[in-house]
Amino acid sequence: MPAEANPPAKTALPKNAQPKTAQPKSAQATTSSAVRTVQSDSPPLTERQEARRRRILHASAQLASRGGFDAVQMREVAESSQVALGTLYRYFPSKIHLLVATMQDQLAHMHGTLRKKPPAGDTAAERVAETLMRAFRALQREPHLADAMVRALTFADRSVSPEVDQVSRQTTMIILDAMGLDDPTPDQLSAVRVIGHTWHSALITWLSGRASIAQVKIDIETVCRLIDLTDPGDEG
Repeated sequence: MPAEANPPAKTALPKNAQPKTAQPKSAQATTSSAVRTVQSDSPPLTERQEARRRRILHASAQLASRGGFDAVQMREVAESSQVALGTLYRYFPSKIHLLVATMQDQLAHMHGTLRKKPPAGDTAAERVAETLMRAFRALQREPHLADAMVRALTFADRSVSPEVDQVSRQTTMIILDAMGLDDPTPDQLSAVRVIGHTWHSALITWLSGRASIAQVKIDIETVCRLIDLTDPGDEG
């Protein structure tokens, strides 16, 4: 992997540029409001800061789309997004932070597209399976970008936990919307987490050439059956 420029020493992240540290596990995703909170813990960015952040994420996605993980070099991202290298590092301390944030941004964009054209399945399981396959096919159209984002997610250590948690929450939001749930039970949230893990795993196996699209579809449809098993209306 090509060497990157080292970040300026002791560069501090602006409080309004990065999410705060993830909450303890006991406080995570116990209600729908907690699950649906992606960035509400952080002060909002100013209009200028948000525009700068969007340019950075766009440049990251463009470079990754053209050349994958190795093509995303922080100096090139800074040049493409027209920000100083030090400024880029204040927003994103490393390439891993940047690419995981890029994945969250791509998922948020997909979520907006899916909301405009919701899945048409008769059951929650069918709607979730259709939704995740649509998201999968969107990533399939940009294989270099998908590979770069998934590799970053795989390489992420504890310092990237807030960004990784945002990816997980965004995936959860997509699944809950497809299910049509505003107040999921603990069992339903457990099923959603397993479905999200399976979707990410399927993406990894497809990118590595170890699974076909047909096999991915089978795996997604199979794991989505957990939704029926955790439906309180089916108890009895």
